[in-house]
Order: sequence, then structure tokens, then C-alpha cells
Amino acid sequence: MDKLNNMKIALVVLVCILTGTSAWAEHYRDDEQGETLAQQIPAITNSEGPDWLADVASRIQLHGYAQGWYYYQNAGGNKSNTFLCKRVIFWANAKITDRWAFQFMHDFSSVVQEYYTDYRITNNNMLTVRFGQFKNALSYENPLSPTSMETIDVYSEGVTYLTGCGSDPLNGVQYGRDQGIALFGETDNKKFRYELQVMNGTGINVRDKNNAKDVIARLEFRPAQGLNLCATAQIGKGSALVGNCVFNPKIQQGDDYKRNRWTIGFDYKSTRFNVHGEYLDGIDGDVTSRGAYLTGSVAFVPQKFDLVASYDYFNFNTDENMDMHKIVAGLQYWFFKKCRFQAQYVYKNATTNYSTFFNHDATHQIICQMQVRFN
Repeated sequence: MDKLNNMKIALVVLVCILTGTSAWAEHYRDDEQGETLAQQIPAITNSEGPDWLADVASRIQLHGYAQGWYYYQNAGGNKSNTFLCKRVIFWANAKITDRWAFQFMHDFSSVVQEYYTDYRITNNNMLTVRFGQFKNALSYENPLSPTSMETIDVYSEGVTYLTGCGSDPLNGVQYGRDQGIALFGETDNKKFRYELQVMNGTGINVRDKNNAKDVIARLEFRPAQGLNLCATAQIGKGSALVGNCVFNPKIQQGDDYKRNRWTIGFDYKSTRFNVHGEYLDGIDGDVTSRGAYLTGSVAFVPQKFDLVASYDYFNFNTDENMDMHKIVAGLQYWFFKKCRFQAQYVYKNATTNYSTFFNHDATHQIICQMQVRFN
């Protein structure tokens, strides 16, 4: 009964969010037009209610997390520090039928990031179709949630650049997401997983900027307990949303250009030891970029206290020797389920703002993060 009541409350809150804050305010302050939300919730939760309400409430799951930073940087002698609300994300899953589901995700510190629907075609998990705006499948890391990553700054330099997470000015800040359609599934008792996506290639919350589509393929194989092997590839054509990319100065805003990528990586998880790594290669127009990384954690106290380390290499333009080496070392403490405190030191051998300059000057960072999550 408590679970049902909580789900009813969640349903009411979700309905209020979706109907808009102005409607909420008008209803809440006008006592003559009806009961307020605070008056309605006890009436709903203290009664059995109609069967349809209980059914709808049982099909909705609400999730959310927040990550707050303290950030210090010394980049080529230029020092800065700030507090930062990095992410405040809410998402809802709605199970419409046993085959059909919907997800909506919003980051309150930035923009709406995901909205898509899934339909399972087969009786098992062999084939599901997805349509909407969602994570692209390129690289091992990109589909992963920031709440499960070892490093505070989340993805490796290569993954961030090649998947459209933000460091490629030609592609803009897309958070590793795009609009399109995907087919995916699992076979052989989850040993094999595949995904095939056809995407706009332009990013989130915008229409396609050219007549080409990006095709992304992903294949995962789990040969042993805890071990996952992953290969991904992308063939596409980008349309430069922003000019002045220091790594690729020949491409100007509005130009269409070849944008191909491929990666191969692995992940191993155990009670005391987690590690994953990947090799990445990309082509943008006439420029080739490539790199590799290895990231892991060792649990001194399982599910409580971890040592985190990462080595990351990426060359943004192999013809111009625009290589960046990054080393991360730190600690994290899990104080409640998926909630943790992290502190990390980050060293880079280069300083860049991605648009106008790239210098081989040392960059030192100290990042602290508090993460809270419910689901």
C-alpha cells in the first residue's frame, strides 16, 4: 500500500510538471476554484482510488541525480576556481505496455536531452526499435551515465571529442546525443548485444542541416563473467555548426564534411577491481585524430572507498602533433547507495580552448564532486 501511495504522489507531481508551472501557480493560489495539490494528495493516497490510477502509477518510474563541483585550474599560469552545479538531471520512464515504453530526460542546468520511445518487436529481447532523441552508440563510454563513471570529468578526451559531447567546435555541444532511429537487441543469453542507428548527425533539439544521415554500429561480446568487449563505428557527413576550430581550420561554418569514426575497447568488473579501456580513431574532412585511454578503480572497502586512476592520450590532429596526455588520480567515497564524494587531481600536458589556440603548456586541475541520486 505504501508503494502504491508513493507512486500516486509521484504521478500527481509528474502531471503538475507536464501541465506547466503557470497552471500550477494559478490553481494553488485560488482557493475558490478548488482544492490545492497539498489538499488533494491526502485524498488520493488515503483511498484505494480508481483502478486506472493504480495501473498508471505502477507503470511510471521517476529518477534523478545532481552533481556539484568545486573546480580549481592552473592552465599555463592562468589560475581560476569556481563552484559549479554541473548536472541536475530528472528523467521518467513510462511503461505503456509490456512491449512499448517511453523516456523523457531533462537537465535543469542545461537543456532537454532525451525523449524517445521503445517498442520490443520480438517476444524476447532480440529486437527492439527506438525512435527519438537519445545517446549515440559510438565508443564504449558514451552511452554510460556520468553517475557510473570513475573520473569526475566523465569521458576521455577522445570520446568527448568524437561523440559530440562538446570539445569539437564544428559539432557544437551535443552531450553525445542525436535524433534518429535505432535497432538493438541481445542474443545468446546476453553474451551478444548489437545496435544499429541512423541519426541526423546534427545533435540535439535541431533538425538535420544536410541531406546525409550518420550510420552508427555497435557490437558487444561477453565471453566471460565480468568481461565485455566492444567495437563501434560511424560513417557520416557533418555540417559545421560553428567555425574557428583550432584542430581543423579549413572547415568553415555551414560546410559539409566527412565524419567517420571507429573504436575498439573492453571493460572488466569484479568486486575489488574495475578497469576499462579503448582505442579510438576519427576522420573529419582531411584531418585524422586518434587516441587511447585506460581507466580503473580499486576498492579498498567494497562499495565504500575506492582509489581511481586514469591515463588518457588523444591527438586531435595527427598532422599537426596536437597531442594531449591526461593523467587522473583520486579517491571516492560512497556514502549512500549511488551517492558519493569524489576528489581528483588532473594533469594535462596541453592547454586549449578548442576554438582559437592549442599550446603544449601544462594544465593542473583539482576537482571535487558531490553526487546524489535517486531511482
